[in-house]
Parts: sequence; C-alpha cells; structure tokens
Amino acid sequence: MTLAVIAGVGVDTRHWIGGRRVDSADGSTFEDHCPADGRLLARVARGGRAEAHAAVAAAREAFPGWAATAPAERARLLRAIADGVDKRLEELAVVETSDNGALIRSHRRGVIPRVAHNFRFFADYLTEQLAHPDFDTRGHTNHVSWDPAGVCALISPWNAPLMLATWKVAPALAAGNTVVLKPSEWSPLTASLLADIAAAAGLPPGVLNVLQGIGEEAGAELVAHPDVRRISFTGSVPTAKLVAGAAAANLTPVSLELGGKSPFLVFADADLDLAVANAVEQYDNAGQVCLSGTRIYVEESIRDEFLARFLERARALRQGDPLDEATDIGPSIHPEHLARVDGFVRRAEAAGARVLLGGGPNEELGGLYYRPTLFTDVDPHSELGTEEVFGPVLVLHTFTDEDEVVAAANDSRFGLAAMLFTGDRERARRVAGRLVAATVWTNCFFVRDLRAPFGGARQSGIGREGGTWSFDFYCEVKNTVTAPAGWLGDALETEGN
Repeated sequence: MTLAVIAGVGVDTRHWIGGRRVDSADGSTFEDHCPADGRLLARVARGGRAEAHAAVAAAREAFPGWAATAPAERARLLRAIADGVDKRLEELAVVETSDNGALIRSHRRGVIPRVAHNFRFFADYLTEQLAHPDFDTRGHTNHVSWDPAGVCALISPWNAPLMLATWKVAPALAAGNTVVLKPSEWSPLTASLLADIAAAAGLPPGVLNVLQGIGEEAGAELVAHPDVRRISFTGSVPTAKLVAGAAAANLTPVSLELGGKSPFLVFADADLDLAVANAVEQYDNAGQVCLSGTRIYVEESIRDEFLARFLERARALRQGDPLDEATDIGPSIHPEHLARVDGFVRRAEAAGARVLLGGGPNEELGGLYYRPTLFTDVDPHSELGTEEVFGPVLVLHTFTDEDEVVAAANDSRFGLAAMLFTGDRERARRVAGRLVAATVWTNCFFVRDLRAPFGGARQSGIGREGGTWSFDFYCEVKNTVTAPAGWLGDALETEGN
C-alpha cells in the first residue's frame, strides 16, 4: 500500500524524489509497526542504490537554482514550512506518537512546536544574524561569506524523528543547500509528511528529498555517494564509524551527534526537590534520550534522603498508552531494542548489581513496556557503568568530595552532556569548567537554545551545530580580500609580506 492511514491521517509511504512520489524500483517495502500495541502501521518503500542515486541526482540538479535564490526568499519559504507545521501540528503529533511511542503530550506541547521553531530560527538567523564584520589587513578589506556547499545527506534517528531531522534540514536549506533526508526505518512516517508540507509551502522540486529505507541499504548508498558534499548523522557510535569511513573515501565533511553516558551530579547543598525532579525526568521518552544523565552521583551525606524522594516520585510515574495525556512513560521503540535494554539489566544483575526499582518488562502491560529501573552497587567500569543503554535504566553512585566526583564523571569515553546541581555558584562555575561535556546544565536539564553550539566531545560526536556553527558546517566559508582603490601598486609590492 502507498497510503497509510493513522488516526485518520493519510501518510504516503513512497519516497519523495525530485518533487514527486516514487516507488522503489523493485517494488520492495519494509514493515513499520506501532510500539504501543504492535499493530502494522504501514508498508514503506524500501530504497536501495537506485533510489539513493536518484535522490542525489535530483538534489544535485536543483542545487544551482536554490543556491542562487536570494536569502530573503529562502527564508520566506522556510517560514512558510513552519506555518505548515503549525497548521498540521495535531496530525504530526498523532502520527509521530503512533510511529515511535513517545508521549502525545510531549509532541503537542513541545516537540512539534519545536519543529516549526527550527525552520523559523534558521530563516531569521540567515537574514538577520549571519554576518562577520569586515576587517583590515594593511589597508586590504577581508570579507567573510558563507557559500552553499551542495547536496547534503541527512540521516536522522528514531527517538525524536521530526524534531531531530529538522535540526538538520532547516539550517541546510537556509544555507542554500539541497537535501536528501533518510529517516530511521523504525520511525519513518513524519518525514514523509514533512515532504508534503514543504511542497505545499512552495519549496522547489528536488530541494528536499526523502529517501525511505534500511540504514545498511539506502543509508549506506547515500553516505558513500561522491556527489554528496555534507553528511550529518545522529545515532550510535558503531554506525557513525561506518558513516565516517564511507565519507572518508570522498573526503566528505561529516557532523556526528552520537551516544552518551552523561553524569548527573548532586551536591549536598543542592535544592533536593529540584534535583530529584530532574533525576526522575531522565526516564523521559522511556529513557530513549541520548542526553539523559544515566549515571547519578549523589553526595554521600544526602544519599538516603535523595533516594527516598526519588523512589517516591519514580513509583508514581504512570506507564501506559502514549496517546493518553495522563501517561508519563510509553513503550520502547522496537522488540530488538527492548531485548537489548533487558540484556543490559540481566547481565548487570548477574554481575552483582542491586535493583532498587523496576528491573524488567512491565508484565501488566506486556508488549514493549519496560519498567523504570534504578541500580546501585554497580562497578563504574562494568558494562552497565560505561555503555549507553538507551532505555529507562539509571545507576546511583555516591561521592564524598568534588575532586572524586569530577574524576568519576569524566571517566567515560563519552562526553555529550552533564547535569550539575548545587547551591554554590562558585562551585557550579568551577565544576562545570572541569567536566568533559559539550553541554553542561546547572540546576536544570534540556534547556536548548538554537543560538548555542550543540554536539559531543570524545566519542559522543564530531563537530557542532546551532547558530553560526550550523552555517559553518553546511557552507563553504569564504574570505574575500580586496585591495583598496588606487593602491594596486602597493598591494603588489607587499604581497606575501
């Protein structure tokens, strides 16, 4: 079938290439199931070499015209896309919740509105903020500009499909590039709706293309294509290594936002209610958030009080249907992922770690629901202490002094984020400066401003996006040096000095 109907919303399951809907050449499809109840949502076109090459060719053909489009007109079209997202907010929220199992209330109140904001922000930034002051070198004027790079391959994850895709799509289009978006095969549907919205807004054919398919097939062909000029990928470290290897063959620049094992530090002088509330929030989206502070370090003197308050709040969380506004935690995305999460838990128990909360699937709900889980007595260098679970599994450690906890927090191959709770401003400044993380939140969590750089340190990623950093990546940054009128002779004499 080429049209899936989810809660009354029709979603075309074909590719969007060159401004039209396209089946896979061999007619193959893959199945997409609802995490909440396992029902078949759609059979989606399964792209491969032919479709990846067709999408890149369409983007390449559209590039000269889009790159030559005035920034004000590009910005106008991006704002029109944002308006289209706003108009279809409820449809997008229902489809995304059905497709990936995240909470409908989150999609309605924050996630889908953020999709529209992504387009408006980069439209505004392009026309109002993107500038570098000219500067002088021995009377010569240096002028910095951002030229479009070309075709961008954007590979988005399944845990916040549309929002994370448009973190990439919006700046790439604003910069004057053309795009081939490959959404995850576990949550492909809202990317298709985005293509409809962009077309309705008047985006020219070929500027945005959506390639459906399996990562090892369609994605692999896309990132290895010699006509791709930029690759942005969000996902796991092992897959990122494959992406980077394919990109290296063509010297294609890559931006990689990868996994995390973020530390969550609570000092004895912290606002304990605030710290506990934010700690329980790490179960958001069934723990399927790369930024989550899954390693909780609590100063020993407040350990018992913190734990008592944490368990009280965590036990009150309501797990169930993500389409119910009252639900706090939904299902895992896929049976394979649930088995992976449970494998971490079973092996940790076998190694002697102690379960304080949860510890397995929710037997009452069945399906893909995994109970919020908290461990203690975990060896910091064990599998559970070092590897990203990407599920509702947290680990509680204690510490006695600042140097000890900073060393423990930094003892990781990851460096995506860190959370720090303290009532001491000087300590907050000092500890934040010592933590190895691309984002440090002090007495808060997940405050994200698109003007700020976002990415990962160590194996949590390569590069930064957001604000000017996005344009630095999605463009060829150029410096034009001009001699002053009437000074040509002097310029020739001083050249190279």
